[in-house]
Amino acid sequence: MSIQNESELIGMQEASKAVAYTLKAMIDFAKPGMSTKDLDDFGGKILADFGAKSAPCLTYGFPGWTCISVNNEFCHGIPSEKRILKEGDLINIDVSAELNGFWADNGSSFVIGKDFHKHQKLVDASKEILKKAINQIKGGVKISDIGYLMETEAKKRGYKVIKNLGGHGIGRSLHEQPDELLNYRNRFDQRRFKKNSVVAIETFISTTSSIAETTEDGWTMIGNKGGFMAQHEHTIVITDGKPIILTAMNDIWN
Repeated sequence: MSIQNESELIGMQEASKAVAYTLKAMIDFAKPGMSTKDLDDFGGKILADFGAKSAPCLTYGFPGWTCISVNNEFCHGIPSEKRILKEGDLINIDVSAELNGFWADNGSSFVIGKDFHKHQKLVDASKEILKKAINQIKGGVKISDIGYLMETEAKKRGYKVIKNLGGHGIGRSLHEQPDELLNYRNRFDQRRFKKNSVVAIETFISTTSSIAETTEDGWTMIGNKGGFMAQHEHTIVITDGKPIILTAMNDIWN
C-alpha cells in the first residue's frame, strides 16, 4: 500500500506493533524442552490480546498462528506438539497479522540456548545484511540494486541467498505489489521503490542451498541442497531518506 494520510500510518503502526511485540515475546519465551505448538499457542494468544488475526491462517488456512521452522527447515514450518526444541537449535519464527484492516509482517532466526552447532555466524550475517539493505532503501532506488547488495554481502561472508523467496509489498493485504523483492539482482527488473509505499523486506541467507523446496506436508520448505538458512524481516515505510521501520520494537538487531 501507499500511505496517503496520518490515519493509515497509525493503522500500520498498530498492526506492526502487534506482530513485533509478539515476535519478541516468542523469542524470549522459547526454551529447550518446549514444543513448537506450545510456542505457537503463546504467540497466538498475544496476537488475540491485541485484537489481531494471524495472517497465514486468515489468508492461506495455515495450520498454526505463526510459522516456526527448526534447523534444516527454512521457512513456513508447521507448529507441532511432536517437535521439541533442543539446546543449540536454529529456529525461525515468522509472525504476520491483520489488525483493523491493516497487515504487517516480521520474522527472525535465532539460536536457542548455547550455540553448539555454530549457527550464530549465519544468524548474525542475516541480521547485518538486512540492516545494510534497509539503510539503502529510499524512494527512487532500484529494487534489483538492493537484491544485488544482499547477494554481494552474503557472498562476502561465504553464504548463498535463496533465489525463489523474497520480500513483498504489504498493508491492506499480506502480499501486495511490489512483489518478489529478491535477495539477488534480477537484471530484467527495472522497478524502483516508491516513496510512502509499505514493504516487508527480508533476507534469506543460506549455507549451501539456493532454492527452497516445499516438503510433503505442503507448507514447510527446505533447501534443494540441504544446509541451513537464516531469515530476518522488517515492515517499513519508504521515504526520501531513511525508511520508517514499523516493526523496530521486535528488537531483532539487539
